[in-house]
Amino acid sequence: MTVNSSAMTISPAQFITKWKASKLTERSGSQTHFNDLCYMLGEAPPSAADQDGSSYCFDRGVNKLGGGKGWADVWKRQHFGWEYKSKGKDLDDALVQLQRYALALENPPLLVVCDMERFRIHTNWTNTVSQTIELTLDDLHDPKALQNLRWVLAAPEKLKPGLTREALTRDAAQRFAGLAADLRARGHEAGAVAHFINRLVFCMFAEDAGLLSNHLFSRMLEVAKGNPTRFLPMVRELFGAMKSGGMAGWEEVPWFNGGLFDSDSAIPLSASEITQVFEAAELDWSEMDPALFGTLFEGGLDPDKRSQLGAHYTDGDKIRMIVEPVVVQPLLAEWEIEKTRISSIMENLHKSKSLSSRNKYAKEARNIFREFLERLWTFRVLDPACGSGNFLYISLLALKDIEHRISIEAEAMGLQREFPRVGPEAVLGIEINPFAAELARVSVWIGEIQWMQRNGFGVSRNPILRSLHTIECRDAVIDNGLVAAWPKADVIIGNPPFLGAKLMKRRLGVAYTDELRSVYKERLAGFSDLVCYWFERAREQVLAGKAHRAGLVATSSICGGTNRPVLDKISTDLEIYNAWSKQPWTIEGARVEVSLICFQAKTNNKPIFLDGSQVLAINSDLTTGVNLTKAKPQIHNSGVSFLGIQKSGPHDVNGEIARAWMKLPSNPNKIFNHEVLKPYKNGDDLTSRNRDRWIIDFPINCDEFSISLFEDIYKYLLNSKYDPESLKDTRGLVEARQESRDRHARDRWWEPYWPRPEMRARIQTLPRYIVTTETSEHRIFIWLKYPVLPDKNLIVIARDDDTTFGILHSRFHELWALRLGTSLEDRPRYTSTTTFSTYPFPDGLTPDLPAYAYSVDSRAQEIAKASKLLNDLRESWLNPSELVERVPEEVPGFPDRLIPRDDKAAAILKKRTLTNLYNERPAWLANAHRQLDEAVAAAYGWPADLSDEDVLSRLLALNIARSSPAGMEVAIAGREMEMA
Repeated sequence: MTVNSSAMTISPAQFITKWKASKLTERSGSQTHFNDLCYMLGEAPPSAADQDGSSYCFDRGVNKLGGGKGWADVWKRQHFGWEYKSKGKDLDDALVQLQRYALALENPPLLVVCDMERFRIHTNWTNTVSQTIELTLDDLHDPKALQNLRWVLAAPEKLKPGLTREALTRDAAQRFAGLAADLRARGHEAGAVAHFINRLVFCMFAEDAGLLSNHLFSRMLEVAKGNPTRFLPMVRELFGAMKSGGMAGWEEVPWFNGGLFDSDSAIPLSASEITQVFEAAELDWSEMDPALFGTLFEGGLDPDKRSQLGAHYTDGDKIRMIVEPVVVQPLLAEWEIEKTRISSIMENLHKSKSLSSRNKYAKEARNIFREFLERLWTFRVLDPACGSGNFLYISLLALKDIEHRISIEAEAMGLQREFPRVGPEAVLGIEINPFAAELARVSVWIGEIQWMQRNGFGVSRNPILRSLHTIECRDAVIDNGLVAAWPKADVIIGNPPFLGAKLMKRRLGVAYTDELRSVYKERLAGFSDLVCYWFERAREQVLAGKAHRAGLVATSSICGGTNRPVLDKISTDLEIYNAWSKQPWTIEGARVEVSLICFQAKTNNKPIFLDGSQVLAINSDLTTGVNLTKAKPQIHNSGVSFLGIQKSGPHDVNGEIARAWMKLPSNPNKIFNHEVLKPYKNGDDLTSRNRDRWIIDFPINCDEFSISLFEDIYKYLLNSKYDPESLKDTRGLVEARQESRDRHARDRWWEPYWPRPEMRARIQTLPRYIVTTETSEHRIFIWLKYPVLPDKNLIVIARDDDTTFGILHSRFHELWALRLGTSLEDRPRYTSTTTFSTYPFPDGLTPDLPAYAYSVDSRAQEIAKASKLLNDLRESWLNPSELVERVPEEVPGFPDRLIPRDDKAAAILKKRTLTNLYNERPAWLANAHRQLDEAVAAAYGWPADLSDEDVLSRLLALNIARSSPAGMEVAIAGREMEMA
């Protein structure tokens, strides 16, 4: 709001002259000074802009019940907090006042301190590098200075720094990258390198945070750049002084220690390495984000243990999605109850006229406040896979923010606030890698010091670093053949390692994995992902009363397969009260989907949230409403669905090579090559265009002599077979299954590892068969025809009728598949065991019945009609006759090839894929699917417009009814009648 009245306008020269001559004190002159400033800048003063003072006022907080000085002399919501001092007074004291009450001021983006001659503007945005702008009265002759002040009052975002803390920290990472790896490559022990690097990091921070005076560390590096031999004695002198306090050169060094500076040991650096550290030290390390420190030094981590760490960068926003419901919200809910009690007591105190009564009320209110503080001071957060400490760092800041907030609110009610006492001892950690464990300690120390300084409090001294033995370096899941003990804590949080069951032996070692599975054999399924062991231990801790709540991150695959039993147990014994079923996550450059899961002892009155919305309950598959985890395999569906062929070597070739082989004369055994070659399809062939791949398909159990008779094919396989050593992990740790594959590749290298004879036997007898991709953005079913063979990433349904095809392609089956299946990264996964086997087909149309058994059933006929129409339309769109030419294969019996008629046709066809079609979903496709859905709905006897939840509820009821003993008897009898 600008000022329009010329009578209220003051020129910069008039303002400067008046306030240079002024002798007014802070109390008598501050409001007049600020009003004059507004008039000079053409802005409305607080009384004109906001008459009720709710968003812009003088003396913000001065009317609190306890009396005393307000939180800020001037305040404007989402703009600034402004504190005055008398001329010549220390503006740092004014800044401390604003910093301590920034939370009560709703964390304004700008903190301004002023003594009526000097203006100091401090930026205060979250996740930006703080900047300070200093102006004097004389500077106000400059329009740029006036513009800065005008932005403070009206457009603070104009002063927002462009450099974020994240960008600053990543810059430091790039400058510092590789130092730890270089030192290890020179033969220095990993633990010693970790300790040394962490010391350097902390020294750079301590210097910029004012804990090491006169740029002592940078000056030392500058001297050492010119003479690298001086580096080691100088840095040892510094570290020795930081151990217990003392002198380094001519400078007094405080007592740091905390275990980080437990000796004067150091590692010599080369001239280039000293320069590298010096350039990093030139950055402002006081503004570094400790949550990013893990990315600085991953190169120094022990490669053998990196898979067990959470040391990769974890997005702070994702961490808060765990910390908020597990740590912050429950504590603040407890405080709201206590605050209401205190407020009521303080009202009685102010109404009371009796001194004894007033004293009684005051003591009662103080006791309630003190008891809650004691609760907060003893609150403990455990991260049993703490990595570089991201979760611990953010949890500590959250606890300190809570303590700060309740102190301000208590003070506003008239109580004496306490000095902050929540410190690093509030966070407990377990980490197997000593480098990461110490880095976690450094992150926590730095985080606490930054918080204290940003909120206007001094840093603890003697020592500056409190010992952090609470962050332990050990295995969190097993200990000498037993389940590892966890310390008692109020809550458990963290990001346990993401490592699939298939990779555990290769990454962790056969012996370790076998021991782990043996120790937990009564607790977990043998083929559970590594993350499940943390979930199980957290469940046990909460169930035993050794923790109140837990919140952990897992890949979204924890919701299904052999992983879900751990969530089944949590849902049975406890309750999942807050969860995000699928959130994007990046780990080692790969994008995955994760689940964030918070659980606690069962309650009956606390709200439950799933994906940000309040729900009645959360199922163990992280859904709400219909609980499909109760679904059972259906007897009707057994023996129908199969996995495709899994190769163990280079058994597939392109069509050009296959056709060249088929053109050759017969082999010495008088057999032509086409007898052992077949077209081969995988998921890409279905959802994109045909890749024209063929598989070398010798009869099962054929010996090497027999296959050598196929001369050219034998030579190809012999020359390109895998070296078994190449299949091993680089660390020589080989999983049992991998050993089997290695043995197969060594002994029977001419045939696939899993040729799937049972699947082949079924599809060979059918004129066609159904397939779908295991993982795909869209759930699409396709017809294939033997001798085309499917790859392992295809699920085969050995049926040849349009009715079954239509039911599978209906909305009803798709809903079921999405809920019952798991996911890979961000793609839904379809499985024979959990998805197809549990699906309840319509009565009389189940896949155990031959198609002729229901050929006269009008329901089946309508589904078949709609199904055939859908498939015909799709095929016409994919391969229109004017764009493709059908070319017979080299040998009869194989499907014709579809060849683009010319280059223009090829360009068009390249874009005609099922993925693109279903992404666009044109009206004709939607209409065809709607007709199919209506026919399937009629087969169930249901309305076609049922909601998704109604569909799933009815399907589950049908599944459960058929899964009961009585239901199975009815099903068997019905099948016998249909067959008869």
